[in-house]
Amino acid sequence: MRKAKWVAAAAGVVLLVAGCGSGGGSDKGGSSSASGGSTAGGSASAGSTGGSEAGGELTAEAVKKEIETAATGAGFVQDATGDAVPAGLEKCMVSWSADAKKAADPKKSYADTVAGLGKVDWKTDKTFEQSGSTIKTLSKGDWQLKASDHSVGVLKMVMFIASNNTPECQAAFAADLAKNKKS
Repeated sequence: MRKAKWVAAAAGVVLLVAGCGSGGGSDKGGSSSASGGSTAGGSASAGSTGGSEAGGELTAEAVKKEIETAATGAGFVQDATGDAVPAGLEKCMVSWSADAKKAADPKKSYADTVAGLGKVDWKTDKTFEQSGSTIKTLSKGDWQLKASDHSVGVLKMVMFIASNNTPECQAAFAADLAKNKKS
């Protein structure tokens, strides 16, 4: 349970640092992609990989598989200690942490992972860089992914945290936040 709270806290920090809105905020100039600050709306395409539910909605299982395929293909090994998602949010959130210490070049593996996600229709919306750390916001359908590389110096942490922005999931996130405020 402690690890689940750590993952939720880390997700909160990532969302706070990089901005959690998929629209309305100013991301112009901070994006290194050609999208020029586009939002997630309508970004799913017919060329995407499988794993969608009826009606074309991308599932958490499919999102996790796309992250895992891109990350392991780029040279990362999953760090099993940091991937728990809080109970009740399994359909709304995906967490995949790399064991960056085992990667030959974590920065290159991170860049290759983001590029691999681009090949399966994830669009880079924002890029935030500070003190050697990089956080990229990617989107696909109703999903928003924060790809974080903090592999500078002693700290070697690379995380991919995706959240589903449907009204049902937004309600589940709000309920989880309210529940945790009481604890």
